[in-house]
Amino acid sequence: MSFRQARFPRDRPSLPESDLSIPEGLLPPGMERRSLRLPKMRESEVVRHFTALSCMNFGTDSGPYPLGSCTMKHNPKYADRLAHHPGAANLHPQLPEAASQGALEVLYRMERALCALGGMDAVTLHPSAGAQGEHCAMLMVDSYHRWKGEERDEVIIPDSAHGTNPASAAMAGFKVVEVPSAEDGCVDLEALEAALSERTAALMLTNPNTLGIFERDIARMAGMVHDAGALLYYDGANLNAIMGYSDPGAMGFDIVHFNVHKTFATPHGGGGPGAGPVGVKSFLEPFLPSPRIVLEDGAYRLERNRPLSIGRISPYQGNFSVLLRGYAYIMRLGGDGLKDASERAVLNANYLKERIKGSYEVPYEGLKKHEFVASCAVLREEKGLRALDVAKMMMDYGLHPPTVYFPDLVEEALMIEPTEDESRESMDRMAEALIAIAGATVEDAAEAPRFTAVARVDEARAARDPILSERQLRRRDLK
Repeated sequence: MSFRQARFPRDRPSLPESDLSIPEGLLPPGMERRSLRLPKMRESEVVRHFTALSCMNFGTDSGPYPLGSCTMKHNPKYADRLAHHPGAANLHPQLPEAASQGALEVLYRMERALCALGGMDAVTLHPSAGAQGEHCAMLMVDSYHRWKGEERDEVIIPDSAHGTNPASAAMAGFKVVEVPSAEDGCVDLEALEAALSERTAALMLTNPNTLGIFERDIARMAGMVHDAGALLYYDGANLNAIMGYSDPGAMGFDIVHFNVHKTFATPHGGGGPGAGPVGVKSFLEPFLPSPRIVLEDGAYRLERNRPLSIGRISPYQGNFSVLLRGYAYIMRLGGDGLKDASERAVLNANYLKERIKGSYEVPYEGLKKHEFVASCAVLREEKGLRALDVAKMMMDYGLHPPTVYFPDLVEEALMIEPTEDESRESMDRMAEALIAIAGATVEDAAEAPRFTAVARVDEARAARDPILSERQLRRRDLK
């Protein structure tokens, strides 16, 4: 029963008087409420209402979630149970170091695990999101060059990069220089050579890239960047494609951020929760955020005397519950298990790609890694079906749509990442749905989705005129 359908009799529920005294003028005019508009409902109605609401949301517990490129799709319950343990969930962040030894040990061990996975020498866990990790990295890049007495104000970013890369570089004060992709979907080396100069501070890159293609010339690119006196930064959004097979350090990267909320077991999307630790080679360690966790004489403490540090970038030591989930995932799988996860992610992506490529164009030939980008350009030309239409129709098949219209170097893009935890039966279900949708008409797509809790949404209007509460809805209805 919805709120609008509920009964509002004269004998509404009575609530005990509050003993809190709110001073006059504390709330802005128009925001205070003198009474609550609460319906009188039976317990069974309330339970059914919230149960119905829970069924309206889609998540990894509902069905396949092939959303690319850096959103977590796997949510093992043992990691959730550990994060909700009272000893972890109720730990106050302002406890003294002596009373936080267990938590500090977990964080210290998580740092060491990420060092091993990334081929780095030191890691900070402070950033609370991948984008904040990028920004933290760019602040360190800037501090490093200034410490050397060099004025470098440009960051080179490929046109296939994640959208947060140029934003993070710009927020750190850099000018963004974009380089194009070559015909094979990799960075155009001639364009990169032309862009490098004494003004270059760093190249931001992910490998495999957003198209799911491994940058086979990464060693050459690393040499070009370092010869120019710049640093090589790794966006860790696609780390789940290479774990156990390679690592950013082996490729020549100097600095890397990890999307713990994607690669290591935390459900993420719609704004959080997240964690974006940053790893560095030893020469950049002095610039990491402060304080740092150190182990001395068998005890863990926070080191704050760091004169070259970029300072504190987030409260306490990062998003503890997310990091704890990630640590549990890493410890449970171990090195062989993480390698197997990468292998399965690559296998699933290529299996699905091969199954649907007769119905969709898949630009850039060859083996993809954990994700691939299909195109609906031919469907649009021949039938008027757009990538957005395909995404809407997928909902009626009980599938979460993939990312659409990104990267923008592929026309009518569908960015599909099936992830390692999906079975072959799940891959076949997705393939059969996509193939069936490719045979649909514009009329079929016009009203899709038909069988979801919310019908077809006007995305543009939703962004311009968001209605986020019942009060907003009532106010709009009264206009």
